[in-house]
Amino acid sequence: MVHLIFVMLIKQALAFCQYKLVCNNMIYPVSVALSSTASLILTSLVWIMYRQKRNEKHITSNQKYRSYESNIEEILKGYDSLVPKRYKYSEVKKITGSFNDKLGEGGYGTVFKGNLEDGRKVAVKLLKGSKGNGEEFVNEVVNIRRTSHVNIVNLLGFCLHGPKRALIYEYMANGSLEKYIQSEETKRAIGWEKLREIATGIVRGLEYLHRGCNTRIIHFDIKPNNILLDEDFCPKIADFGLAKLCQLKDSAISMAEARGTIGFIAPEVFSRGYGVVSTKSDVYSYGMMLLEMVGGRKNLTEDTENSSQQYFPNWVHDRLVKDLQSLEVTCKTEEIGKQMTLVGLWCIQTTPENRPSMSRVIEMLEKNLDELEMPPKPLLSYPSVPPHYCSAETQERPPFQLSSTIQLKSK
Repeated sequence: MVHLIFVMLIKQALAFCQYKLVCNNMIYPVSVALSSTASLILTSLVWIMYRQKRNEKHITSNQKYRSYESNIEEILKGYDSLVPKRYKYSEVKKITGSFNDKLGEGGYGTVFKGNLEDGRKVAVKLLKGSKGNGEEFVNEVVNIRRTSHVNIVNLLGFCLHGPKRALIYEYMANGSLEKYIQSEETKRAIGWEKLREIATGIVRGLEYLHRGCNTRIIHFDIKPNNILLDEDFCPKIADFGLAKLCQLKDSAISMAEARGTIGFIAPEVFSRGYGVVSTKSDVYSYGMMLLEMVGGRKNLTEDTENSSQQYFPNWVHDRLVKDLQSLEVTCKTEEIGKQMTLVGLWCIQTTPENRPSMSRVIEMLEKNLDELEMPPKPLLSYPSVPPHYCSAETQERPPFQLSSTIQLKSK
């Protein structure tokens, strides 16, 4: 096609050259006419090649998204009643007022506030990019629909139209847990009793995922910004994009690659030398989140010379032993903080078998501080970057650099 057009352009250019020579009675030299002709041919050829390349890229992109969408459509057919209401992209724009009210943004995409026709407020997560065969999107759409629990976020609908993908959730008035544990001021505002209630609610949600569903669900990405709070500060677990299913009779699952967020990912998830991947992997992530909720590292830089290189759980363990031995628990706030720290340290034991189940964690959170045993000191020092992890938000967070009230390098 390009060859034919090129030949036609040459003929037209030569005709133009001949016309100029004749009409101007040979005023211009032949060389000038030929130079103009060559310039015209070259410009035309470059323009044609650009248009062809752009069209090919557009066709390839459309084929990619059609294939991606077709694959997801095929997968969703097998779930029938588990699939929530589907919305057109035009409807999503109407719900969000043309994406006017942004609630937040992350590696996964952007969240906007919206309203359904019946007046209900919703949070619309507009996803960006597409990975693999659409597994993460299907996980998010289907896995939450398997659940029905006060501590699991409710997915109301989704949108799938070529590259446009969106998830519509119930609106959570108080946003994510992350913003309430970033400083001592915000923690005092919410109160330590409420923080313990939130921690207990999260455990109840995880216990339901691990034991209460017909199919066991392992979340694999428990962290503060995946915990949403409603108007009463009731916590709800969200973001099931990395979740995996396994039968209730199975105690472990097999995976081809690691998944999670650095700083919360269990050691066995990225190296099977530490043990098998199971519900205890979520227990580990919960334990690291619990330590972040307490924010026990705020004085770390004052106590150690090389604090940036010290393994955080080791420091927490040593500091807690020191405080308990010196009987420095002087008020209810300190007691709750130390209780949550003890539970967190039990949850992040290196060997999965040494970690408590979620039902056991609930018992520990309901006991008094003096009824809890001191956990063994963690015996693990991670490499700087675990190999092959799968989370859009992992690129900037260094291992065990938690983001609450820490004075070290944080996210």
